[in-house]
Amino acid sequence: MFKHKKLALLVGLAAVTFGVTIGLVGGNAAPAHAATTVSIGINGSDHRQWDPAEKTLKKEGIKLKFVTFSDYNQPNTALVNGDVDLNAFQTKYFFDDWKKTHNAKLSAIGKTVIAPLALYSKKHTKVSQIKKGDTIIIANDVTDEGRALTLLQNAGLIKIKNKTLPTVNDITQNKLNLKIKEVDASQTAHSLGDVSAAVINSGVATDAGLNRKSALYVEKINQKSKPYINIIAARTKDKNNKTYLKVVKAFQQDATKTAIQKIFKGSETAAWDLKLK
Repeated sequence: MFKHKKLALLVGLAAVTFGVTIGLVGGNAAPAHAATTVSIGINGSDHRQWDPAEKTLKKEGIKLKFVTFSDYNQPNTALVNGDVDLNAFQTKYFFDDWKKTHNAKLSAIGKTVIAPLALYSKKHTKVSQIKKGDTIIIANDVTDEGRALTLLQNAGLIKIKNKTLPTVNDITQNKLNLKIKEVDASQTAHSLGDVSAAVINSGVATDAGLNRKSALYVEKINQKSKPYINIIAARTKDKNNKTYLKVVKAFQQDATKTAIQKIFKGSETAAWDLKLK
């Protein structure tokens, strides 16, 4: 009788062990190493340049989730609040100014691209066609406003004071009496049909389907362009996060350079090892 009970117990244990094994290898089992998801805040909807990084990171168990925003303030606010892990949409100039203004504990952890501003028009094909009293739209944020005014000066339309970040109040010469209208950067392309021309950044221009080759004037890339290199930002407490640094490294690869060139055809340039003269 005792032997029979012992045999039944062993069979029962074997059945339990077999059942557990089936559960682990079955379709309902959780994977041994679930992918880590890193959310990245971006402005605009185009994130094709991240495709090579996504492929690289997938092999390391890291998945990227892109969260899109419609204006320049939201991605940093979302980062501060912990709604996204990183963001990648802004120049170093804009980042430093926003961080100072909002007393935010954010840090730049890697360079991405440099995207020259350009002057677009649906009414003209060259700068010389802009006439007296015409309206030109520029972005109203501190850094893009200064860049746009510098671009208009280089295009020969106005003259401004020699300042790092000029504003419309720093215009010293405006022979054509141009009306410089400031709007949110995201609205510069939408307003193009109603004015003579608009200075539009690369991301907004791409989303609006504007062709860089048709631009009246394009911002030059040189030594003075360093502050306008775009960056990946993290909360300062996370600046040494190994997963986030893997994201930066995965982006900064040759395959990404190739993708940027193919997608943007010169309107954006890989900038993490760019030699500026």
